[in-house]
Amino acid sequence: MSFPDAFYRWRPHPWHGLKVGPDAPRIVHAYIEISPFDLIKYEIDKITGYMRVDRPQLSSSQPPTLYGFIPRTYCGDRVRDLSPKAEKGDQDPLDICVISERFLNRSEVILDARVVGALQALDGGEADDKIVAILENDPFWRNVDDIADLPEVLVNRLRHYFNTYKMIPGEPSGMSIEAVVGREQAFELITAAMEDYEEMYGG
Repeated sequence: MSFPDAFYRWRPHPWHGLKVGPDAPRIVHAYIEISPFDLIKYEIDKITGYMRVDRPQLSSSQPPTLYGFIPRTYCGDRVRDLSPKAEKGDQDPLDICVISERFLNRSEVILDARVVGALQALDGGEADDKIVAILENDPFWRNVDDIADLPEVLVNRLRHYFNTYKMIPGEPSGMSIEAVVGREQAFELITAAMEDYEEMYGG
């Protein structure tokens, strides 16, 4: 008996082994690293593909949404060129925040996310943009087509979280949110990150 074609004998690397999404850049896959319940900053280990503890959150902020990255994206020169003040891309996969009415309390899950906008972010001069998306089959948010349709308080929470989540008490933050952009500009960011990935790692 043979394995079906879609079966992976070994676990694929979440960054390199998963597809970017079923209808990118409109609908993408998100690999979730952090849930809104996490007070520890986790991130993918780029060599092994396993989750690594990065640090305890140093501020009192908690993630307002699910947070992870889009597979097979890379923030290189094309992403940098879309960020007026950036000196370079951060050389990581493109980050994504996924809004869901029902909170997921676990990470290391894959989901389909419908893109509605982005936060243009700078981290020490590097482009560190955050795509904002809706859980694809979430009926509560089904009428949201663009980030402008979201409650202002939710967007402000996202801005505040990313402005403070790397802060060390008593020291200035190197992170800043430069702009909130709509769906079409978010599509451009994702396309640029997909092209940067192709150039860096191949198909």
